Amino acid sequence: MTAIVTYEDVQAAAERIAGHTRPVAVARADTDVWFALEYLQHTGSFKARGAANFVAAHALAGTMPEAGVVIASGGNAGLAIAWAAARHGVPATVFTPATSPAVKVDRIRALGADTRLVGTEYDQALAASREHAAATGALLSHAYDHPLVAAGAGTLFEEIHRARPGLDTVLVACGGGGLFAGVAAAAHARGVRVVAVEPVGCPTLHAAIEAGEPVEVGVDSIAADALGARFVTPAALHWARECDASVLLVPDAAITAARRALWEERRIVVENAAAAGYAALHSGAYQPAPGERVCAVLCGANTDPADLVARA
Repeated sequence: MTAIVTYEDVQAAAERIAGHTRPVAVARADTDVWFALEYLQHTGSFKARGAANFVAAHALAGTMPEAGVVIASGGNAGLAIAWAAARHGVPATVFTPATSPAVKVDRIRALGADTRLVGTEYDQALAASREHAAATGALLSHAYDHPLVAAGAGTLFEEIHRARPGLDTVLVACGGGGLFAGVAAAAHARGVRVVAVEPVGCPTLHAAIEAGEPVEVGVDSIAADALGARFVTPAALHWARECDASVLLVPDAAITAARRALWEERRIVVENAAAAGYAALHSGAYQPAPGERVCAVLCGANTDPADLVARA
């Protein structure tokens, strides 16, 4: 079983990556609603935090092999590892499905990573990355299922809390569960409620809670390139139980509408997965109580904005 990320892990990650990642900006969206603008992070998503923590921890411990690091990714985690590895002068190999958005694949290559397209789903790229690690001795990272990666992601909430210490609730998109687990570990320590938001077509955490364990789900969503995991991590399920977290499912139409509203009303461009948390608010799937102070995380912007601009 995957190790459960702890709040102490998040605190250690915050010290390790301080000065290497961008502190999140938190902007008021409405009277009691804020946006965490994490799409402004290095590489365009929160994944930079986990990658920075993973690579730095191994570099400091002397456990980074000459073959470097390898990862499978729908795009954002690959970008993050390529960026973090380059900062340490470490070789990086990224396996990504052939269906990954070109805007992400092109940026991974631009960062100097050996980029290989395999299959049509994340799990196929993951199998290829494991074979590569076994054959070359490269250090195998993971897009979300690793305590160093989840702890790095959790540093996002520490910064949100610093900016808005009176916050009641944070809404965060959930795919494989790395971001959710890290944020939940930190939020629970701060007494803040966590709401996980998933596409109807990728209900990993929702299905795990119902089954009592991580179970395989289908992958069918407009946000599948970032939220298209087939299993949620045991750590995410642990924290969902520990926090008694709410898990909301939103249809693709709500995600698309929220993404478009962010552009048309605020000139914010994010990818579909990053609009999922706000989709719960925008669609009414989550209705805050009177006076409840809520923050929706906008976690990534690695997208082609042409479909927004063309209709604006």
